[in-house]
Amino acid sequence: MRFILSLACLALLSTGCSGSGGETTSAGGSSSAKAGESVDPAEVLATVGGEVVTKTEFEQSAARKTPANGKSLSGEEKTEVLDKLVDDKILYLQALESGLDKDPKVQKVMINTLLREEVYAKVRNSDFSDDELRAYYEANKSDFVVPEKVQVKRILLRVTDDRPDEQSKSEAERIRNEVKSDPGNFKELATKYSDGPYKRRGGDLGFISQDGKPGVDQEIVDKAFELDLQQVSDVFKTEDGYNIIYVANKRDKVERTFQQMKGSVLRKLKNERLQEMYDQYVAGLKSGVSVDVDDAKLSAIEVESSARPGLRPGAGLQPGSDGHGHDMPELDGAGPSLNIPAGEGGERAGAPGGGK
Repeated sequence: MRFILSLACLALLSTGCSGSGGETTSAGGSSSAKAGESVDPAEVLATVGGEVVTKTEFEQSAARKTPANGKSLSGEEKTEVLDKLVDDKILYLQALESGLDKDPKVQKVMINTLLREEVYAKVRNSDFSDDELRAYYEANKSDFVVPEKVQVKRILLRVTDDRPDEQSKSEAERIRNEVKSDPGNFKELATKYSDGPYKRRGGDLGFISQDGKPGVDQEIVDKAFELDLQQVSDVFKTEDGYNIIYVANKRDKVERTFQQMKGSVLRKLKNERLQEMYDQYVAGLKSGVSVDVDDAKLSAIEVESSARPGLRPGAGLQPGSDGHGHDMPELDGAGPSLNIPAGEGGERAGAPGGGK
């Protein structure tokens, strides 16, 4: 029963259901009344334990029901619509009584709904003129350049108690000679001998820019950029152990025009605007709330990161996330993701260059 109520509460909240005394928001986004607002008595169609079903709410639900006669709802069909709304109110009240509004998942739905209405819906693509987008592009051109990249493959031999320094170095030299004689065997040799985290990928670290890649020693990156295409490095030592790297491929730096990058410019500028509005909105709310933190307890808590090794901060965010763990509308709606993963050149795969 609790599971069913939780789902019902989530469904209600996801369509904008307010707390006690408030009104609901339809799936279409319009609302008959917001929480805390008084309801016009002429709008009240039914009262359920202090919650009201309004005419507007009923009309919105009824509009989604197909009449049996194909023209208009019969009295019986209208009763069915109202009965469902009454059932929802009863389930909502029971969910509150059960404390399901304290469930973190339910609270997140409520937070996301609040942000959509109070922040994200206030910024639209049409708010940004071509002149503003072009000015942003010119001021931030480096953000829209695909940097030079090299595809790096690596074999790492760690120094261990069972394989001391000299033995590790000697083994690395032997493997390096095998690679040198036939670079095509690199994947097989890396899978067999490497102690590195990319062993299962045949030592392939992927394409890396000169700025580096989290989880990859910058010394590896710097050494790779010193090598020519399809060149095998000498054996060299880092903190991890002895290394052999191979530059399998190179990509040149690519600069894109404003027209090519217009969609990306719009996303970035809009994301910044939304971030500013989010910060201002939350700061305004914080000014009226007392926040007490037990610093001693906070310091005593040990937390191990659950982030995957090599994942840069923010890289795991999916489209529709604002960087704070809140959902956001996509680009065509009230607002885009604040961290939309970009492909080469910053454009999402298949995204039009001009935006809307």
